[in-house]
Amino acid sequence: MGFLVDSQKDGGIGFLGGCVKTLIRRKQVDSADGNVHGHHQLAKELSVLHLIAIGVGSTIGAGVYILVGTVAREHAGPALALSFLIAGFAAALSAFCYAELASRCPSAGSAYHYSYICVGEGVAWLVGWALILEYTIGGSAVARGISPNLALLFGGEGSLPFFLARQAIPGLGIVVDPCAAILVFVVTGLLCVGIKESTMVQGIVTTVNLCAMLFVIIAGTYLGFKTGWSGYELPTGYFPFGVDGMLAGSAVVFFAYIGFDSVASTAEEVRNPQRDLPMGIGFALSICCSLYMLVSIVVVGLVPYYAMDPDTPISSAFAAHGMQWAVYIITAGAVMALCSTLMGSMLPQVSVGTLLAFTMVAISVLILRYVPPDEVPVPSSLQDTIDSVSLHYNRISGGSTKKKSKAHASISKDSKLPLLVGKNAPADYPDLVKEDPSVKYVLSEEKRRKIAGWTIAFTCIGAFTLTYAASNLAIQWLVRYCLCGFGGALLLTGLVVLTCIEQDEARHNFGHSGGFTCPFVPLLPIFCILINIYLLVNLGGATWARVSVWLAIGVVVYLFYGRKHSSLMDAVYVPVAHAGEIYGRRSSGDTLA
Repeated sequence: MGFLVDSQKDGGIGFLGGCVKTLIRRKQVDSADGNVHGHHQLAKELSVLHLIAIGVGSTIGAGVYILVGTVAREHAGPALALSFLIAGFAAALSAFCYAELASRCPSAGSAYHYSYICVGEGVAWLVGWALILEYTIGGSAVARGISPNLALLFGGEGSLPFFLARQAIPGLGIVVDPCAAILVFVVTGLLCVGIKESTMVQGIVTTVNLCAMLFVIIAGTYLGFKTGWSGYELPTGYFPFGVDGMLAGSAVVFFAYIGFDSVASTAEEVRNPQRDLPMGIGFALSICCSLYMLVSIVVVGLVPYYAMDPDTPISSAFAAHGMQWAVYIITAGAVMALCSTLMGSMLPQVSVGTLLAFTMVAISVLILRYVPPDEVPVPSSLQDTIDSVSLHYNRISGGSTKKKSKAHASISKDSKLPLLVGKNAPADYPDLVKEDPSVKYVLSEEKRRKIAGWTIAFTCIGAFTLTYAASNLAIQWLVRYCLCGFGGALLLTGLVVLTCIEQDEARHNFGHSGGFTCPFVPLLPIFCILINIYLLVNLGGATWARVSVWLAIGVVVYLFYGRKHSSLMDAVYVPVAHAGEIYGRRSSGDTLA
């Protein structure tokens, strides 16, 4: 049987056609041997305990020491723990999807890497571009949150040494934070030393942080029972901002669960990624969600939500009850936690980037299961080897050159057909296509892939339509209900169709097999997509207005620079089944005459 190759160059098809073609080009999963495809492999030094330390250390920080005060005051009130629970549940669904992709594609890059492999270069670029903004803002927020906590160790606000204290630039309204800047440089230098050394430091810092949080939970519970939990005895009730406020709080605190994304980003440096990555992600997320909820339950019960300090909510809550000595313990833990989170924020390099990444990871799992890539890119420098292998299989299949050319032309007209036609289908004899019953398998499989692909697309559209209509109270009620019904119908239909049709057999051989498998597919990924999009919609118009500017810049950069400087610009796409043979013959120097 013969096989075809395809180049992703856009020459001759115009600017628009070239853009569309480059948007959907996908890269190959790195092999078990990182050097087989010319990729330098990083040192594999990390174990499960290292991953848990990275996950917990990267997660616990701003979410509990800063967001607690802000979200309680502005969104959730005493229902803060429920906001953390809902956000944690959404993160857990994403964690299942992350675990499968991380074990199958254990390379650095996380959501960007998975989107590049499963969806396409254009979407991957936007995901990576959004995560740059996410980690930059996250790192900045964490670094700036250290100053007020560090000031408490020196006696209170304004007591930091002059060279560390925040300074306002006259006339510009800009505040410079030298302490945050110095810390960023220190953490960057530590990360450059090596993953093993930085992980060891992060483990020590995380241990101190966990001890401080356990102190908050135990001492705070004692103090709460002693004082009568004044924060819960309010006339406004448990939901002062309503259920919508609690859900909006979930969208904000989702930022606090970005830690396990950092775990996935270290995949290339894990000793046994198929086993260790899922365990590291699961344990880290479980620990963090439990601690978040316990701390928030204690803190909002000690002080009324409207009286919480947005910068130092936990320390201020204990100080308000006369436990000044506890402030030093909590502040030490806060500083350690924020330092650890800063390391996690900078290791993978506003919640929009996180939620967008989590959504794309869930979509990638559906693509992996139902329509995995059937062709992979090969460097154009291997063209001679590709031609040699192609000629070899054409000779095996037999037949005249004329018929082969005719077959190749007829198949290549429909780019959606598999480049390699298997199951004994006479790819080189198009006149036999209708007579050979084995060809029915090929056509039905192609039809199944097409149905699955469109179903995944319409399911995402349905999830967005349903969540947008349900969240936007400004829409006229009749239009709102119609949109909800339409979106719900698309979502339910997508779930039924994907449940009824078979998953692609190629999923078993995609990437590194033998690792974690996401359960309850397609239900779990679809539910994950629905929740993440709902949280995205609830971030509000002001947030999206700012993020849209950044994303628009990313689109322009990609169209006029990124797509023309892609590593896949000159790649030649070949069937998945023969990629390994082509690389193997390149390595051994063999050719097929």
